Amino acid sequence: MRITIIGTGGVGGYFGARMAQAGNDVTFIARGKHLEAMNSQGLQVKSINGDFHLDKVKATSDIEKSGRADLVVLAVKAWQLREVGPLLKSIVDKDTLVLPLQNGVLASDELKAFVPAENVLSGLCRIISYIEAPGVISHVAVEPTIVFGLPDNSQRERLLPLQELFTSSNIKSKLADDIESELWKKYISICVSALLAVTRATYGEVRECEETRSMMHRLFDEVADVGRALGVNIEADFVTKTMGFIDTFPYDSTSSLTRDIWEGKPSELEYQNGTVVRLAEKAGVDVPVNRFIYHSLLLMEKRARKM
Repeated sequence: MRITIIGTGGVGGYFGARMAQAGNDVTFIARGKHLEAMNSQGLQVKSINGDFHLDKVKATSDIEKSGRADLVVLAVKAWQLREVGPLLKSIVDKDTLVLPLQNGVLASDELKAFVPAENVLSGLCRIISYIEAPGVISHVAVEPTIVFGLPDNSQRERLLPLQELFTSSNIKSKLADDIESELWKKYISICVSALLAVTRATYGEVRECEETRSMMHRLFDEVADVGRALGVNIEADFVTKTMGFIDTFPYDSTSSLTRDIWEGKPSELEYQNGTVVRLAEKAGVDVPVNRFIYHSLLLMEKRARKM
């Protein structure tokens, strides 16, 4: 299968490398020193599931020159979708599947402005990974998983080859019965990233402190309440399960949004807690914890974007 990975960071680098390792024709879209290292020395993956090294990879910075793809995996930051969207028409035909793995619940709708709706999947992934050094991806926690489906949960048989691709690439996957519900369940858990940023703390520090643990629980409750008000199927005990899931993360780990904010970089704040605040207004739900966290970080976000 011809696969194009747009965004070769912790997510795209890991999953793309697994698919290349399985013998698929994978082209990585990357930039700067990371791209230079990949072209000169291949791609190394350090993983809690076993290290491996791809001696040679196909990598470029030019999406339009990467060629037509059977599968396009979008692993850029959520706010970068609008930048790459106009370039997709050069590599997408009527049979191409476009799989966004962005955090949040807006990616598929945004992509439909650039790609025919029938090409666009909804998707998410679970993994804690990052670029350790140019040409090196480090996977440090969470069983790497991709969950996917068409936004209306139709045509499951059309997506069976994609599930087979992931299985043959040693990637845990799930063809969702209700992909919107799956997206929101991940969305609930990732919105804690901004709490880590505000408190300048790791997952372990936030969860072991009684006061911040309580804030985390209320934050999750608020996001779940918004989703339910919008008609999303979220089980009554899901927030309790999410708290337990966060308790499994390595003590010193953080999220990409957290690190971006700490480093003064543009982040996915608008696509995470900012979206919670806006959707809550639409749904008539009060979200004081998310609103406080979002407003507390907003000036830093604007500074990072030079707004």
